Amino acid sequence: MVLEARSLRKAAVPSTLIENPSPGNLQSTRLALHVNEDGSSCLVYIASGCHVYKLLIPMDNSSVRKGKESLLIPVQTQVMDSSLVNRCPHRSEIQSIVLSETESPGCLVLGSVDDYGHLMVSKLDTSGKDIDQLTYSVLPRDSGVGEGSWAGLCFSRSQWSMAAVARSFCKSIDVYDQDIHVRSLHTLWYPSSLNFLENSGHGSENSILAVAEGCQNERKWWLSTTNFWFSW
Repeated sequence: MVLEARSLRKAAVPSTLIENPSPGNLQSTRLALHVNEDGSSCLVYIASGCHVYKLLIPMDNSSVRKGKESLLIPVQTQVMDSSLVNRCPHRSEIQSIVLSETESPGCLVLGSVDDYGHLMVSKLDTSGKDIDQLTYSVLPRDSGVGEGSWAGLCFSRSQWSMAAVARSFCKSIDVYDQDIHVRSLHTLWYPSSLNFLENSGHGSENSILAVAEGCQNERKWWLSTTNFWFSW
């Protein structure tokens, strides 16, 4: 199967929304996106500093332009609407945000984690409205003492309430069921990425948590050679 781009758009974040963007960590993942059902627009969530911002960008059909050597040329587009998401009051710099669908139609789960491992999860409307839905936060096991560093986050696809938080400097992985701590895992090197994989073999519905350690070159070696998996 060959994937081809049908639309490529470029939009500038209004300077009135984020006056002084924070640099973040080299591994930070501070962008999440949700395309509306009719495909006419998409919601883009961006984290900077201690806050999360929301942008509404049009996605009307247009042909993909190609330049020299088939280089894709993005089409400049305007942001239709932008606002601050008031449901993520972190006290330190956010390192990762994740947007996930739930079993409830019309609802999304937005998770964010800062550089001390403070996790916040909110339920939002798929239309982008900040409706009064479930919101909870979980402090790190060590109460956030010590030095801040990169922190990663992922949700289980089969059970959205299950989340895993990685903290690089602490070499730790914490698994939560909503705001209940399930277990802690420790890595030999600094964790640099994590993701839940669905284990559908042998009729099992358990999730597998894959964790990569070290820098980018070493990360490939750990995943492809040693299959560094955590499962429960």
